Amino acid sequence: MAASPMRKVALRNLAAHKVRLFLTVLSVVLGTAFISGSFIFTDTLQNTFNGIFADQAKGVDVRVSPKEVQSLGIPQDVVNKIVATPGVRTAAPAVNGPVVLLKDGHAVQTGGAPTIGQSYLPPDKAVAQPDKFLLGGPPTEPGEIAINKGGADRAGLHVGDKTTVLVPSKGNIDVTVSGIYDISSNTGGFIALEFDDSQARQLFTDGQHVAYVDIAAKPGVKADDLRDTLKKALPDYKVQDGDQVRADMKAQLGNALKFINYFLLAFGSIALLVGTFIIYNTFSMLVAQRLRELALLRAIGASRGQISRSVVGESLIVGLIGSALGLAAGVGLAFGLSGLLNAFKLGLPTGTMQLEPRTVLVALGVGVVVTVASAYAPARRASRVPPVEAMREEFASAGESLRLRTMIGAALAVAGVALVVVGARGTGGGAATVVGIGAAALIFAVLLASPALSRPVLTGLGFLVRPFGPIGRMAKNNAIRNPRRTAATAFALTLGLMLVTAIGMLGSSAKASISDLVDKGVTADYILAGPPGQLIGVPLAATPAVQQVPGVQDVVAFHGIALKVGDKQVTGTVPEGPMKDVLNYDVRHGTDQLGDNDIMVSETYAAEHNWKVGQQVDVTSLDFKKYQVTVAGVYKDTQLLGSLVAPMALYEKTVPPSYQSSFLVLLKAKPGANLTTMRGDLVKATEKYVIVQVEDRNDFKGAQGKQIDTLLAILYGLLALAVVIAILGIVNTLALSVVERRREIGMLRAVGMQRPQVRRSIYLESMLIAVFGALVGVLLGIGLGEGFLRTLKDLGIATIAVPWGQIVIMVLASGVVGVLAALWPAVRAAHTPPLAAIADL
Repeated sequence: MAASPMRKVALRNLAAHKVRLFLTVLSVVLGTAFISGSFIFTDTLQNTFNGIFADQAKGVDVRVSPKEVQSLGIPQDVVNKIVATPGVRTAAPAVNGPVVLLKDGHAVQTGGAPTIGQSYLPPDKAVAQPDKFLLGGPPTEPGEIAINKGGADRAGLHVGDKTTVLVPSKGNIDVTVSGIYDISSNTGGFIALEFDDSQARQLFTDGQHVAYVDIAAKPGVKADDLRDTLKKALPDYKVQDGDQVRADMKAQLGNALKFINYFLLAFGSIALLVGTFIIYNTFSMLVAQRLRELALLRAIGASRGQISRSVVGESLIVGLIGSALGLAAGVGLAFGLSGLLNAFKLGLPTGTMQLEPRTVLVALGVGVVVTVASAYAPARRASRVPPVEAMREEFASAGESLRLRTMIGAALAVAGVALVVVGARGTGGGAATVVGIGAAALIFAVLLASPALSRPVLTGLGFLVRPFGPIGRMAKNNAIRNPRRTAATAFALTLGLMLVTAIGMLGSSAKASISDLVDKGVTADYILAGPPGQLIGVPLAATPAVQQVPGVQDVVAFHGIALKVGDKQVTGTVPEGPMKDVLNYDVRHGTDQLGDNDIMVSETYAAEHNWKVGQQVDVTSLDFKKYQVTVAGVYKDTQLLGSLVAPMALYEKTVPPSYQSSFLVLLKAKPGANLTTMRGDLVKATEKYVIVQVEDRNDFKGAQGKQIDTLLAILYGLLALAVVIAILGIVNTLALSVVERRREIGMLRAVGMQRPQVRRSIYLESMLIAVFGALVGVLLGIGLGEGFLRTLKDLGIATIAVPWGQIVIMVLASGVVGVLAALWPAVRAAHTPPLAAIADL
């Protein structure tokens, strides 16, 4: 019963300060909305894909497939072995590969979804459940295709239409649409084309391998028994029953979605962290403003525990309301995120939004725990205030010493700088982890030391408000007077701009590194590239086509190859032609003239494996075939070539035909050739291969820069939430500050201060706080950005660039944001009734 009056006090206090309640709840809503939205979005994707995969491998008792995705596949002798295995009724070989569907001379856009060509098997030869044809029928001869309904709708194709399919390894194939069939994945841009089996084998295989084999058991033979028999007979291949195939697909997707989920949750955590400081700041100010009220309650008999519980009780209510609203907002955020990613044409499937019980528990749990934890320290501080002391007028404005927290902050700063410097000397995940720990230490150092730091910095920023005379000095003094509040308000913006600065440096450095790499390493006049952001490269047939263009002297196509050295996979480069004609690179030992059984490796890779020029080494294809090759040369590390350079003979043996294409083709003009005329001729020569981009070096750098900008736009969009919360934190703090200074403002109004002057003082105070937070955030972001970028040297970030123009704009924009954030609190302050405010007790 004793707690009941205090509960009423807490509830009435919340009801009496509706604006304050709204602002505090809003910070919780924004923080939890991103967490719940992240889970809802990824759960929805997972559920949609689960629905798609539920129909995969239906009717299949066993599937035999390669262990590596881009291997040559299942050899014909293994297929024959499967057919001869006791218990096998039917074995249906599958053939497929990536393609591009063309319509009216243009590639059909699918976003990030794939376009796959595959073989059609009639029901008497197939094992899986037959496709349901909505219109027309399956292909019956070469030159015919069937297309899924989603693909037909996207391309605007109908039964009987003639169109073209680009197969990277074979060129353009003219086809006629024989039918349109239904599949569960008709959303999201996915296109599946079915060819006659004989044509599919000619397009996607070397004639000796198939992609995988689906198997039906004889009547009376259990699928599990047949699977176990085949697994023993074929230890080098993946042998699964239908359920395992579907589970494997789901697991692979789950791993892919984990990255998205971690990515979104990281930004949700940032937003929640910013919201946490706003909530903490809010409750600290509320307790400071209510010290006399709480002291009076202590004086009339309330215990310390009751005071603590009343403040924590208020925070619990705020946390519950904010988390519930944040959960609802998360659904809207998930819709918005889905729309944003589809606007970038990522080809994601759509489905009904999934709200799992786990999401509800996490959102409510996180929101409530964070809010209550944020209020606990102010609640304890309030309960320890002696009643007589707190009722003194001057006590409310007195603050605890900043010495201890400043000393701890300084120690953390020293440790953080040391860790960042040490981590920045290395590369890879371990070095990045060290820098990350240093970054965390520096963030906490700024959090602890910024109150002491705010006084000298704000004093130095006084020149910004000097033109405003006494009003400017008053604004500066108000910002300096309560350093804890100023620092806590600015910290939210500091964290947001720190991340924006670091990400801006990542983008600028990536662009600068690509620019330097191209300028210093590429001597070609023109570059042929595939569509940006796609796995499809330049069709093989484009190389001989451009070799016939007048004025062209050298044409070198570059292919990618995946091999294994020991248990580790290495990705290499395969040039088709003399690289020296179009690239600058430095051969340190040996030669770059490779025979069919030679390779060339980078200095780092050679040192890691203790390889020397002339040494014979073993490499393994993804089909587990060993090839003995000779190390013919060692070159200085360069991102242009990667770790290994292999000959075309090895490429043709190890890379399946369906995956053969060029990731780049470099062309050098003859001396005196007209480059403008040549470009037009190159465009005409590659016109039939619609996806080929003809670019000079500046165009190529610009295309790479656009891809980086697209990625950064998504990151900035997500970071905007943290900045929005920071702005609301400034609004919140200023509004509460106006309440705290009500008597002071009323006295100023009584002695002649005009309403515009009151508003101006609040504007200037907010602007100073925002600029202070922005400057600290930018400096922290530059330091941490450089530390992280140095750990990425092995990934190609060789040049570190600081986007100074963007940084100046951000600092100036922060000042504007500070003024905008102060609009409502300033108007409220200007309407303070002088006599009523002075009379307040």
